[in-house]
Amino acid sequence: METGVLVPLVFALLFGALFLGAHLGLAMSGAAMFGTAMIVGPDAALSLAGISVFESAQSFDLAVIPLFVLMGDFAARSGISSDLYAAFNVWLRRSRGGLAQASIAACAAFGAVCGSSLATAATMGRVALPEMRRFGYGDRLATGAIAAGGTIGILIPPSVIMLIYGLLTETSIGDLFIAGVIPGILLTLFFMIAVLAIVRIDPSSAPQLSSEAAAVSDPAILRKIWPTLALFVLVIGGIYAGIFTPTEAAGIGAVGALAIGAAMRRLGIAEILECLMDTVQTTSMIFLILIGAILFSGFLSLSGTPALLGGWIVGLDLSPLMTVVLIIGIYILLGAFLDTMAMIILSIPIFFPIVSSMGLDAVWFGIIVVIAVELALITPPMGINVFVIRGLAADIPLAQVFMGVLPFCAALLALIALVVAVPEIVTVLPTLGR
Repeated sequence: METGVLVPLVFALLFGALFLGAHLGLAMSGAAMFGTAMIVGPDAALSLAGISVFESAQSFDLAVIPLFVLMGDFAARSGISSDLYAAFNVWLRRSRGGLAQASIAACAAFGAVCGSSLATAATMGRVALPEMRRFGYGDRLATGAIAAGGTIGILIPPSVIMLIYGLLTETSIGDLFIAGVIPGILLTLFFMIAVLAIVRIDPSSAPQLSSEAAAVSDPAILRKIWPTLALFVLVIGGIYAGIFTPTEAAGIGAVGALAIGAAMRRLGIAEILECLMDTVQTTSMIFLILIGAILFSGFLSLSGTPALLGGWIVGLDLSPLMTVVLIIGIYILLGAFLDTMAMIILSIPIFFPIVSSMGLDAVWFGIIVVIAVELALITPPMGINVFVIRGLAADIPLAQVFMGVLPFCAALLALIALVVAVPEIVTVLPTLGR
């Protein structure tokens, strides 16, 4: 079968399976197996699939995924999110809109020990949303701030999406983690500025300051967050300084999060067992997707799709910068139909060879991809973070939540433009660490 017919057919099978509710990993594996069999024959396709699964299961690099997932589970069960939210309230709540800003800052801090956008949005939503509604914040601002704040979870390291990108492209995970620090801080500031703009334009979205809001909280709340911040510095700082590898850092982070939870008497045997089971389930899901991605990437390579697309883009006679802008635009369109994991898995085998052939920095491109994927988390009609927050506040119309995230979408676009215009924002820390 000709490539021009086979590749669209395989993609049609993939999206048809997804539309019918098939698991992403199984859908990719099935479509890839079919396409590979049409090129090299059924026996060779089965052999290649077996080798891919075996090598994936044996890969030491993949051990970093369950360890960071376990670290995030321990952090969530330890109530770290509540402590972070309470602490940021001390610093930010004395200005109008401060509760929304505290929610965003707490999302960023929790993302530093979690690595998942959905987990950050869901966990912080349970803590912050009732508080903001209790103090009279508008539904749009309250839900929009938390849904958008959750996206920071995959930009501030450690990040599951960065892990996936690094494994697919063989890019240094340590460099990716370090590169995400400055953009993550900038995005947090951009979101907080967006809150100020929302309150200025629509004063009814946030209440007037009250004596209760202006009161300084118990300093003991602040002391509770230092172990968490120290854990983040230890994990990321250790990677940056070359003291240990990302996999070793993940193990240290998991043990550290467990120690913090146990010291606070928030993690008992039952909670630890629940965290272990959650980690097994999450890791199994991620590995199934990764195996499907490896098989699908192999099919694309056999079919010559990256070379064909590369030739098409080269034929457009675009500069490297405009090529990146085109890819960002494609990601924004994909975000309307696919979730984050599907976007990364399906697109990177196609786009990365094109970017590499142009000599663009893999770490810089990776951070741009992560930010673009963040935007997809809050844009309609998929906007998974929006649906997570909507699930926590069933009385708020979905349209209101989507309206609430629009200013934060603008902040994300501003960050993408800044990173594209000033690549040093991403590259400076990895360069210093070499």
